[in-house]
Amino acid sequence: MAVKIRLKRMGAKKKPFYRLVVADSRSPRDGRFIEELGYYNPVVEPVVVKIDDEKAVKWLNNGAQPTDTVRDLFKKYGVIEKFEQSKKA
Repeated sequence: MAVKIRLKRMGAKKKPFYRLVVADSRSPRDGRFIEELGYYNPVVEPVVVKIDDEKAVKWLNNGAQPTDTVRDLFKKYGVIEKFEQSKKA
């Protein structure tokens, strides 16, 4: 089973709001997921992002693959650094 960390779209039309979730790669974008890691709201100014670092690092250590957008968010907010430090320790 391939596990991905990706965005689940929520919110109204033209007002997107996303949740960062861990899901089976075969499940639909807004379908069933395994665990929620945080949220991302690109509409408000400034952009609101909340990520549970510990859960994210745990899933990355277990082999979950982030999508490109999620990887960019992880880099910007320091999750990738924590993941790399956990690999070295």
